[in-house]
Amino acid sequence: MAGNRDSKSLLNGTLSRRAALKGFGAAAGLALAPGYVRYAQAQSSAPIKIGFQAHRTGIGAAYGRWYEKTTTAAVKAINDAGGIGGRPIEIVVEDDGTDPKRGAEVVGKFATQHKTDIVYGTLFSHVVIGSAPTAGELKIPYYVVSEGHHVASTKLNRYVFQPGITDVKSQIQAMAPWVASNVGKKVTMIFPDFAFGHDHRDYLPPALKAQGAEVIAQIAIPPTESSFTKYFPQIPAETEVIYHVMVGPAVLTFVKELGEFYGSNRPQLFGFIDSLEAVDINSPGLEFLDGSHFWEGSPRYAQENDSEAQKAYRAAVGIDDNGAAVGDPKDVSTAAHMFGCWETLYVIKKAMEDAGYKGPEDRAKLVEATEALTKFDEGPEHPQGDKIFNGKIHQCFGHQNISKVEGGKLKVVHRTSIEEGLYEPEGDYTTMPL
Repeated sequence: MAGNRDSKSLLNGTLSRRAALKGFGAAAGLALAPGYVRYAQAQSSAPIKIGFQAHRTGIGAAYGRWYEKTTTAAVKAINDAGGIGGRPIEIVVEDDGTDPKRGAEVVGKFATQHKTDIVYGTLFSHVVIGSAPTAGELKIPYYVVSEGHHVASTKLNRYVFQPGITDVKSQIQAMAPWVASNVGKKVTMIFPDFAFGHDHRDYLPPALKAQGAEVIAQIAIPPTESSFTKYFPQIPAETEVIYHVMVGPAVLTFVKELGEFYGSNRPQLFGFIDSLEAVDINSPGLEFLDGSHFWEGSPRYAQENDSEAQKAYRAAVGIDDNGAAVGDPKDVSTAAHMFGCWETLYVIKKAMEDAGYKGPEDRAKLVEATEALTKFDEGPEHPQGDKIFNGKIHQCFGHQNISKVEGGKLKVVHRTSIEEGLYEPEGDYTTMPL
């Protein structure tokens, strides 16, 4: 996407203002005088402006690029079908650098300079946490596509939602029984030393303990680290399972060095696909991953039982059966996360239409309409699967996939139920003032 003179990027659908006005005037049999044109345009075809807070640079850049591709595809699909309440979506993009301070500045810029209706898109937890207070202060709805427990913890504010992707606490709780039963009981954790990693640090031990397993060591690694070999001697010899969830541009180095450290005689490996998002599993040095398991939100590789909705979604965002960009096998997607952009935009559409949203003056109504949602059915709008939404904690709950590396591909071997990931709310956003 190319920036214009305002250093912003626009994704416009096929429903143009001119076309909408022409159709409106022809149907009414009216001659459109200048004053009437301005009125009709404002009322019936002015775009819904969504501020997309994108990780175009920084450690989240690979995710940001694919979040942007998915957003482009979803906006096209929504606009081709008539937009939101008959109005096209216009996306305004700003790079937050995957930085919390800059993230807060971007949210402020959307609200005061670009005057977007809402803000959307953020992934990295520390950026969400750094940006959320600004969204609350400016009373602009902030729909994030992250995974951390920060939203569902109810420690943020009423204007922040995570309706299109599940959170780490739910993911871990759903998968722990399978890990304890099929991989091993003595677990060493390797995780990034920031909010997302801290969720794994905090929620995996009790989840495994409930299944008769235990975390015997936790190794926190700075997210900007470029080499990891010095950390591996900290792994206890009695470790049966290495649970890894690294992120950022050095993930390929991480898994390669782990393989070099252990050779063929390694503990079992269970990783979040974050450790390999946007990385080709068939890269030299990753052969040792064969037989290991990964969590995936939405599977990278096409599966034999993929639904028609899943197939249509993959075609729309432009990924092939191996999860790489169509026509470029080296451009590997962030498939396990980016589906959340597609689904979140459809949640926003549903909530805006339920609220009868007209403009920023209806933001409180939009918040309440989003909180009133309860479930999303699997289908074209939610290709990853059906979900339950808890309006009190602004969080959705869905299915998780556990995949095994076999022959250089990821094959789903277990899919959790929604119920396995449910937990008791820790608070209630709906009691907070708007």
